[in-house]
Amino acid sequence: MKRVKLVVAYDGTNYCGWQGQPNAVTVEGVLNETLRNFLKEDITVIGASRTDSGVHAMGNVAVFDTESRMPAEKMSYALNQRLPEDIRIQCSEEVPLDFHPRYQECRKTYRYRVVTNEFPNPIKRLHTHFVYRELDLDKIRRAAEYLVGTHDFKSFCSVNTQVKETVRTIYYIDIKQVDDELVIEVNGNGFLYNMVRIIAGTLLQVGMGAIKPEEIPGILEAKDRTKAGPTAPAKGLMLVAINYIASIK
Repeated sequence: MKRVKLVVAYDGTNYCGWQGQPNAVTVEGVLNETLRNFLKEDITVIGASRTDSGVHAMGNVAVFDTESRMPAEKMSYALNQRLPEDIRIQCSEEVPLDFHPRYQECRKTYRYRVVTNEFPNPIKRLHTHFVYRELDLDKIRRAAEYLVGTHDFKSFCSVNTQVKETVRTIYYIDIKQVDDELVIEVNGNGFLYNMVRIIAGTLLQVGMGAIKPEEIPGILEAKDRTKAGPTAPAKGLMLVAINYIASIK
C-alpha cells in the first residue's frame, strides 16, 4: 500500500464544487471514478480544500491509497489521458501514509479577479467578476492592511459554517491592477467557508466608497457576518497553491 499525492488544476465552471455529493457532478467525484476505472480499486481521494461550485483551482491537493505498482510520478500522465479536459493533474508523487492534506501545516494562496471596465468582457466571463464602477485602489489597499495578521474572522465567514474556531492568520493581501483587471491575492494558514469571497466583496465595497477603510477593524471586532460586505461571486475565485510547511520525505 502507498499514498499518492496529486496537485489538481481545474476549471470549476461545470462542477458543483470539489466535494462529492449525490446526483451532482463534482471534481472529487470525477477523480474517484477515473481512479477506480484506471486502477480497478475502490479508491476515494481526500482533498485539501473543498472549493465551492464555480470556483477554480491551479493547485488543489488530494491524496489516495493504492496497491498499484505503477510509480507515483507516472500516474499524472496516465490520469490526464482519462480525465475531462477541464481537470488536469499537475504532478503526482508518493508521500508517507500518514500524510493528510487537510491536517498538515500549510499556507494557502487564493486569487480573486475583477474586471473593472465600462462593459463586460465575454472572454473573461467564466473566470472573473465584472464591476462597471471605477475602484479606488488606495482605499482598497489601506483596508486590506487591517486584515493582515491573526484575527477572529467570524464577520468574514458564512453564517452556516460549523467550526469551533474562527481565528485565522493572513500573511499578506496583495492588491494590483493588471490592465482592466483588479487582482486580489490572499495568503494565509487557512480559510473559513466563503472567507476569501467575503473579503473580496468587502474590499470592493471599500473601493466603491460604501465602506471606509477605517471601518475594517470594527467589522472584525463585531464578529457579525452582517457587518461585512457581500459574498463576491464564485467564478472570480481561484485556489492558486497550497504550500506545506514541513518538507515531505
